[in-house]
Amino acid sequence: MEQEYTIEVKQITKQFRLYSDRGAELKERLLFKKRNHYEIRQVLKGISFSVRKGEAVGLIGHNGCGKSTTLKLLTKIMYPDSGEIMMKGRISSLIELGAGFHPDMSGRENIYTNASIFGLTKKEIDARLHDIIAFSELEEFIDDPIRTYSSGMYMRLAFSVAINVDADILLIDEILAVGDTNFQTKCFNRLREMKAKGVTVMIVTHDLGTVEKFCERAIWLNDGLIIKEGRSAEVVDAYVNFMNQKRLEEEPALPAPSQDTAPPPAEIDYSANRFGLRYIEIIQARMKNAQNKNSRIFQTGDPLVIEIDYQIHQKLDEYVFGFGFYTLDGVCLYGNNTQLDRICVRSDQESGTIAVQIEALPLLAGKYILNVAVVDKDGTPMDFYRNYCDFEVISDDRSTGFFKVPHRWRV
Repeated sequence: MEQEYTIEVKQITKQFRLYSDRGAELKERLLFKKRNHYEIRQVLKGISFSVRKGEAVGLIGHNGCGKSTTLKLLTKIMYPDSGEIMMKGRISSLIELGAGFHPDMSGRENIYTNASIFGLTKKEIDARLHDIIAFSELEEFIDDPIRTYSSGMYMRLAFSVAINVDADILLIDEILAVGDTNFQTKCFNRLREMKAKGVTVMIVTHDLGTVEKFCERAIWLNDGLIIKEGRSAEVVDAYVNFMNQKRLEEEPALPAPSQDTAPPPAEIDYSANRFGLRYIEIIQARMKNAQNKNSRIFQTGDPLVIEIDYQIHQKLDEYVFGFGFYTLDGVCLYGNNTQLDRICVRSDQESGTIAVQIEALPLLAGKYILNVAVVDKDGTPMDFYRNYCDFEVISDDRSTGFFKVPHRWRV
């Protein structure tokens, strides 16, 4: 193993047997042999990577790609089927919340138990006990049984022990997602201090922002293979683009929203989800993507077309069609109609379709609601449809908020 590396992984593979209905007892296994059927799932297919001393590396990828399995192999919770793993120095890990804790023992007793698993002697634990308790901020609960702790308190205690064992390598699996914001900030500040002192850190997480901010490098796993490895920002961008494309390709065929075919009301109930005099009725609305296909998933910056099919039951001088984008909480992000754009819509036909094209959708990633409506020229609702359908926007833009605002920095 090269002196500069603390972790070296060479062509490791790992597979598991997945039983469909395996008997729990020997008698069941002998009498019902057909129930012992299993299939082989290859989780890791020969991955190799190295991590230098004092480096922070993030493992990213979708669920089931092999991230957590890789971390468990590094901690020797399990062993690879083939390949080689070389680790240099004492290893501390936060793989599973509360692992190594006994629920009926107090927090203080669990500190001694957990720290001893990491290789500390009682004398060493005694010397660190005050620092562990102080960092966890659990002084008033430290002698209570662990089973009375919340998940956040579990995490505080587990993290406090893990960072106080003088480890050379720290392995973390998603555990920092638990706990309040202030304590998370405190944890990352401590991790930065440890990294500056030469501790190697590997993090498995779905929080791509954490990977970019904290890790110098990232490794993207997909289907048991390393797809990309390098600078965090570059790997995260590639992963986000891949997942966006996958989301578009896997979009299911969605049925049209159910329509209310009740007779026109005598009075307008403005509190209803759908209201109006129904002199003209919206039959269906469609959202079309850049490929002119019906969709409910769109990308920021792509064109979007909204088509509204209508049927006229009683002629009016003018019809005003509108649409609006709303948050899931009902906040209006944008609304417009033909009257605001000074377009006069008249029709002698009993039915028809009107469309509005958005050249470049400015919404950032998130889920939104589409409202559609038709009113008369004085604003009296004819068919106003709140929450007509929901739709999703995906994006590789890392801006916050709701809208993409074209901009350029000049230094």
